Amino acid sequence: MKRIQKRKELIHTGRDFFLRKGFNATGLSDVLTTADVPKGSFYYYFESKEDFGLAIVEAVDSEYQQTLATTVGNEKLPPLERLNSYFEVGIAEMEANGCETGCLIGNLAQELAAQNEVFRDRLNQILTSWETYFTTCIEATYDSGDLPQKTDAQSLARFILSGWQGAMLRAKVIRSPEPLRTFIKILFEHVFNTPIPSKSIAG
Repeated sequence: MKRIQKRKELIHTGRDFFLRKGFNATGLSDVLTTADVPKGSFYYYFESKEDFGLAIVEAVDSEYQQTLATTVGNEKLPPLERLNSYFEVGIAEMEANGCETGCLIGNLAQELAAQNEVFRDRLNQILTSWETYFTTCIEATYDSGDLPQKTDAQSLARFILSGWQGAMLRAKVIRSPEPLRTFIKILFEHVFNTPIPSKSIAG
């Protein structure tokens, strides 16, 4: 049990370092010192830095799946409100950290996709799994008549996720959530051709 708890602490600490410094610039010695783990004990918990990074990716994905389920996947809300609740949560998280960190999965995809095939493949799998939530939500708007079926739902879902990730990158650069708000406005008013839904509470 103690080993499991310490492993979780390392993952939590490593996640913070990866968010602030990236994978390549993060030194394991810094992570171990912060987590109060003896430097010689790292390989008791992980086979390598890559294994450590993948464990962090899995932890982030597991947590984010919950966010998706309670926003985009929340069938208690009308489909367009589900989408907007997801965006509201994203903006709140970005504002909470001063627009400094963004999405770790997106950050690692930018950093490692051209460097590490194992990471590239797993990150692609995760992003594709996230798209399914948006695809299902878009299909629900077609079924309800909220949106006309002009575009393949999966293609539109991929556009939304890619655009949102790009807006987060820009928000990090200018340290402002304004790119996120601009994306939402353009998406609803010009792509969906419908007003932005009133604020809703996810969950």
